[in-house]
Amino acid sequence: MEKQVIITISREYGSAGHEIAEKVAKDLGLKLYDRNMLDDIAKDKDIHIDYLEKYDEKPKRLFSSRKVGAYTNSIEEIVAEMQFDYLREKADTGESFVIVGRCAESVLSDREGLVSVFILGNPETKIKRIMDKYHLNETDSIAKIKRHDKHRKQYHNRHSNGKWGDSRLYDICINSSRLGPDKTAVIIKDYIKEIMDNL
Repeated sequence: MEKQVIITISREYGSAGHEIAEKVAKDLGLKLYDRNMLDDIAKDKDIHIDYLEKYDEKPKRLFSSRKVGAYTNSIEEIVAEMQFDYLREKADTGESFVIVGRCAESVLSDREGLVSVFILGNPETKIKRIMDKYHLNETDSIAKIKRHDKHRKQYHNRHSNGKWGDSRLYDICINSSRLGPDKTAVIIKDYIKEIMDNL
């Protein structure tokens, strides 16, 4: 692509958001960033990868963290800022890419070629997907979805200038349960191409 495009994909747990992001990135020939960015950060900062993964996209623990001025002892906050800096550096190079989560629609909101997407799903579809993927019963699947979405919401709302899942924060919100991951990815890809043609 001649023009830089940065596609941010936020998602409800169980909505196949990550799978859709992979399809969009592959179809557009773009690099996908998600947890894999921790490998680069760990190497650059000489930190063990397991340590970073433990605190990835986690809300800070209020009672065990302190902040003095611009400095914090919250590992969750430090890991988040490392990822935000990483994304800004990637964007500054002019690279086009797809990024899953990490409040990227806010962190990179000043980029002209930004296209932000939020993927949701029907409860029954998400529950079935989690049951099948992790071999869980319905009760455990529901609990897992609620837990992950709660953490994502807390993390996002802490670091973003908008509320997680609020349609006003995104260019497009789409229910992947209606057409499935493959066709949802096609719709998102076509939308992105239309946006880029009009930049």
